[in-house]
Amino acid sequence: TKLILLDSLLQEKMALARGKIIKAGNEEPDEIEKQISQALLDLEVNSDLKAQLRELHITAAKEVDCSGGKKAIVIFVPVPQLKLFQKIQTRLVRELEKKFSGKHVVFIAQRRILPKPTRKANKLKQKRPRSRTLQAVHNSILDDLVYPAEIVGKRIRIRLDGSRLFKVHLDKSQQTNIEHKVETFSSVYKKLTGKEVNFEFPEAYL
Repeated sequence: TKLILLDSLLQEKMALARGKIIKAGNEEPDEIEKQISQALLDLEVNSDLKAQLRELHITAAKEVDCSGGKKAIVIFVPVPQLKLFQKIQTRLVRELEKKFSGKHVVFIAQRRILPKPTRKANKLKQKRPRSRTLQAVHNSILDDLVYPAEIVGKRIRIRLDGSRLFKVHLDKSQQTNIEHKVETFSSVYKKLTGKEVNFEFPEAYL
């Protein structure tokens, strides 16, 4: 009976952990997603974040290779829950980075890009929301990546070979908090969008 009890407790714990990740089409979470899900459940049970985390879940998680052989963990959350995650994000990131031996952790809303409608489809369907365009989704990913820092300016540099480098200017007041993560932000953004971006902290605009 002890074994049966232990087994049922373990199954219950796994079911609870799975409750912290709800993937599209009820797909089975992979190993890293299970680990993140379990870590969020542990925080929900063993910390003062219980009330905030109870209603929240993630939709996916993946590891991204960064410069210098480091890895980052990208956690995707439902768009309607993003603001609630951001309220506790600084604390969540700190706890998760401790648990995953210093890997940088970023939270990004899971957005869908809708393709540009063809003329034929245009007549049949409703207008594509601006928030679902490629440009809008890529801009939103940038905002999510650098949170709680704010983007104060953007520049595009065209190289001699025609390739583009995006320069993103961040709020200088956040430099000490996130400067050590800007290379991670660049790697994650390149992985998700295929675009190169550099982050800078210029002196305040006049």
